[in-house]
Amino acid sequence: IFHLFLHTRKKMGLLLLLIICQCAVNSVKTHSVSKPNIILLMADDLGIGDLGCYGNRTLRTPNIDRLAEEGVTLTQHIAASPLCTPSRAAFLTGRYPIRSGMAAFSRVGVFLFSASSGGLPSEEITFSTLLKQKGYATALIGKWHLGMNCESSNDFCHHPLSHGFDYFYGLPVTNFRDCKPGQGSVFLKGVQKGLLIPIQITGIALVSLAIVQYIGLVKVPFQALRCFLLIITISLVVLIFFFCHFRHLNCFLMRGHQIIQQPLSYENLTQRLTKEAMQFIGRNTDAPFLLVLSYLHVHTALYASENFKGKSKHGLYGDAVEEMDWSVGQVLDVLEKHHLSDKTLVYFTSDQGAHVEEISSAGEVHGGYNGIYKGGKSTNWEGGIRVPGLVRWPGVVQAGAYIDEPTSNMDIFPTIVKLADAQLPSDRIVDGHDLLPLLQGKVTRSKHEFLFHYCNAYLNAVRWHPGNSESVWKVFFFTPNFSPEDSNGCYDSHVCFCHGGFITQHDPPLLFDLSRDPEEKVPLTPETESRFYEILRVVQQAVDNHTRSLHAVPNQLSWDNLLWKPWLQLCCSSPFQSCYCDYESGGSPPEVYSG
Repeated sequence: IFHLFLHTRKKMGLLLLLIICQCAVNSVKTHSVSKPNIILLMADDLGIGDLGCYGNRTLRTPNIDRLAEEGVTLTQHIAASPLCTPSRAAFLTGRYPIRSGMAAFSRVGVFLFSASSGGLPSEEITFSTLLKQKGYATALIGKWHLGMNCESSNDFCHHPLSHGFDYFYGLPVTNFRDCKPGQGSVFLKGVQKGLLIPIQITGIALVSLAIVQYIGLVKVPFQALRCFLLIITISLVVLIFFFCHFRHLNCFLMRGHQIIQQPLSYENLTQRLTKEAMQFIGRNTDAPFLLVLSYLHVHTALYASENFKGKSKHGLYGDAVEEMDWSVGQVLDVLEKHHLSDKTLVYFTSDQGAHVEEISSAGEVHGGYNGIYKGGKSTNWEGGIRVPGLVRWPGVVQAGAYIDEPTSNMDIFPTIVKLADAQLPSDRIVDGHDLLPLLQGKVTRSKHEFLFHYCNAYLNAVRWHPGNSESVWKVFFFTPNFSPEDSNGCYDSHVCFCHGGFITQHDPPLLFDLSRDPEEKVPLTPETESRFYEILRVVQQAVDNHTRSLHAVPNQLSWDNLLWKPWLQLCCSSPFQSCYCDYESGGSPPEVYSG
């Protein structure tokens, strides 16, 4: 009995020791996935087919491919919008842009001017705000494109520093062809089309008025005529001034609230952005940080430094892709240098698909490659919204894994908010879902049964992935009219639009099964799909439920919020000095001119 007692006590001791060890292991594992560093890398207009890890064999992207090898590749990663401004709003808030007023009812779906009054509303909660509250150092480096001021040139109500970022170095708007001399003006081309008819009508009206006044048919008070001519003259002077100074007024570099280079210089620009990112990491090696590195590549105007210019097999576009890949490598190297790789989640994506209509005045292709997928930027065909999605976190997420479930760029919001031990907002709908269980292989199905694809503020298509099926149904209520008709984009207008004569409505809607037809070549019919009407019925019910969840909010992309307002213009010197400065080479910038 005594020996039995000793044996039993020994076994109990071993069992207790095992339990203690297991608890310690679990504690370490829990600690390792709590409050990691977060690096979010976002390209601009990059095609999913431009990267080696997504099948490209001619562009060299070894550093981005390394993220895929050491992490998870999302093969059905979807941008919440096929345009920059709404896609980035959804990314930061985890919500469809229609919910925040960041989706346009007009033709123009993005901000074009630094002195517009629209932008990401202060009521919206960004992941940067929540992480900052949890002690994270937060930085946005690169492109913003979500507004700047509301009522004055220094209220900065939409500025990154007003949305949870401690540090900002980058462009408040975006990279335009107009920003780089010799690259043409897509913007001016569009305005010329829009203003040609009004100018002709005004001219005809003035000539007709002068004739009837001269022959005595109508007597127009001289004072009224003079006021009318004065208004026309002032409008033309303002318009001419704006277009002559577009580059200075809209293409500039900021650090915090200060302009440090106006107009923007492209010389070694990627190197400068990369250096800022590396320095931010170096300053925050002992505390958790959030870094959003938002590349200007590969939005036009295309550019590349001397080390990369002419080195790729795909002209200047390829040079830009390969330079961006170099930058990604520099960021990964600095993590290794500071022994932060295992403590850092790195995510790489693009805000939308490649802009296939981008062709230079010399005929060189300046847009990217969307692989097998139809369409591109500004459309909800797969080429416009299926984007790269790479997530690396050594020891926590699977390495070398592929996930072909529908995921969204809105999912980053809840994923990193939970990792930071922050609480998701309870007073609003968050449309994204936590990706970590999927990334770790704990679940195999995405939580996105439905995804709603908006073209500006118009519901364009719906994706349905039933829980009991491998099918991914996609229903289109309307599609853009490509021009030329047999092309893969809207080349005549440079981008596709979302309403009126630019689209074709479908009744019944078009239906595709992306699991069998990812290229969206052959719409299904009641004859080729027995469940055709049942699928449409389920999707319509989902649309009704989604629509009921929407609430009226101010439209941040209304014409009033889009138009250039001189009193909101940022200028590092007097406008009469052409808003010129360059403090990148040294010295301290003065206060921003707001007169």
